[in-house]
Amino acid sequence: MKRDAGGPGALFPVRVQPRRSRTEVAGRRGEVLVVRLAAPPVKGAANKALLRFLADLLDVPPADLELVRGAQSRDKLVRVATLTPAELRHRLAPHLNTL
Repeated sequence: MKRDAGGPGALFPVRVQPRRSRTEVAGRRGEVLVVRLAAPPVKGAANKALLRFLADLLDVPPADLELVRGAQSRDKLVRVATLTPAELRHRLAPHLNTL
């Protein structure tokens, strides 16, 4: 997780696994957050589901999240405009420690 020189907030990589039985954090691969999504990767449904899920997970408004890169890929880069990298790590930690 890092601060982006091009904008406020923190950036973090996400690997999405669409069409799963439920939406949940599946763990980490290095610095990459792995998220299983119930939504299919059709017409942006998985991207919308990912941003809604992350907003709930991080307790931020959905408008604070931006998909910076990876709209057509499983590997995505997400910006949280209102959190620093340290705050982002702090909010993600409980979800990664329960795996």
